[in-house]
Amino acid sequence: MNWIKETVLPRFKAFVKRKDSEETLWIKCNSCSQMIFYKEFNENNKVCKTCGYHGHLSAKERIKFLLDNNTIEPIPISKLYADPLNFKDKKKYIDRIKDTQNKTKIEDALLVSHGYINNIPVVIACFDFSFMAGSMGRYVGDGIILASKEAIKRNSALIIIPSSGGARMQEGIFSLMQMPRTVIAVNKLKKSRIPYIVLLANPTTGGVTASFAMLGDIHIAEPGAIVGFAGRRVIEETVKENLPLDFQTAEYLQSHGMIDIVIPRSEQKQKISNLIKSLTFYKS
Repeated sequence: MNWIKETVLPRFKAFVKRKDSEETLWIKCNSCSQMIFYKEFNENNKVCKTCGYHGHLSAKERIKFLLDNNTIEPIPISKLYADPLNFKDKKKYIDRIKDTQNKTKIEDALLVSHGYINNIPVVIACFDFSFMAGSMGRYVGDGIILASKEAIKRNSALIIIPSSGGARMQEGIFSLMQMPRTVIAVNKLKKSRIPYIVLLANPTTGGVTASFAMLGDIHIAEPGAIVGFAGRRVIEETVKENLPLDFQTAEYLQSHGMIDIVIPRSEQKQKISNLIKSLTFYKS
């Protein structure tokens, strides 16, 4: 039977093997289970036309979506030695970083860019959840500080778009120290009277929520985004009560005064530019 394993089976697997996303014609909505034409889903910025579910955008996709054409200027974040603790779980942290970099084609979980939103200059610091769940380590902390400095230097509003599972455990105390560091960066921004807008994407949790993500002048969230510190199950076990079904959603937090506006993706660019105009009396 070796000829089956060595000849027939490899050829069969090669025949039925699907190529990557370029051959994916349909996907299923994570919310309503509606089958969606993949190209149409991408053209609608990964929002389901049936139920309005907002899928994940990569940092590059979101920056391209928000900023005006031909105005995007990437701002490089200085590289660090990635593994200060020589951490290892099932695999070495340094190897996990390299594998994720190869898959995502980005250096870490944050991209910083300067550009224009409807002709208004802004600095954007955008998380990419696909890079280790958008977790915050030293690189991300340095990126937030850099974005704050660039916004002050360029006299441009700062927009931070978190989508994160929180602090990156593989960096231990170094990761936790990014919480006070980013808070100091935001305070310098406020002292310089530079507008700071936070667009909360799904999910925003842990140490990111507990630091710079909830210190904006205005807090915007995407529909259905989960925003909180601890997870639902942890909280229920702590308080010994069942929580509302919509607990920690953007809509729930807005109704309780923690978020100012919930804005669908299609309206974000116009409304953010209007907010910056109101905060700065900017005239295009």
